[in-house]
Amino acid sequence: MEQYFSATQKMEQEVMFPSLLRGVFPQQEGAAPAAESRTDLYERYQLLKAIKPMVEKGLASVEDQSPTGADSDVDASSDSSEAADAQLEERLSHHLTGLQQFLTHLTRDTNALTRRYSQILEQINLSEGQPSW
Repeated sequence: MEQYFSATQKMEQEVMFPSLLRGVFPQQEGAAPAAESRTDLYERYQLLKAIKPMVEKGLASVEDQSPTGADSDVDASSDSSEAADAQLEERLSHHLTGLQQFLTHLTRDTNALTRRYSQILEQINLSEGQPSW
């Protein structure tokens, strides 16, 4: 989770001119650009910026929730309670695994976008440094 927030913060600090990302498509390391990818890095930048507050808000709402006893049945047997607990643990594990995979994917995309932006800036700086004869 911290890696995602760190990568997003770094992207927000480094990408000063997001319009430079228009028309630039993501590339896999050492591979040709994906033909099915029609989303340029500018659109991905906008998406990544829009997702960040949702992730932060989601975490805040999870932390604010407290368990209530109103839904529990006082007459429930301990066996069914243990089975329900095991099922809840399994569901929680499944969702946490999915969340981890999602955040890992977002972190990778954010880092790739930031690297590509830095490459674009380097190309601009190199071309400005050459005399135009």
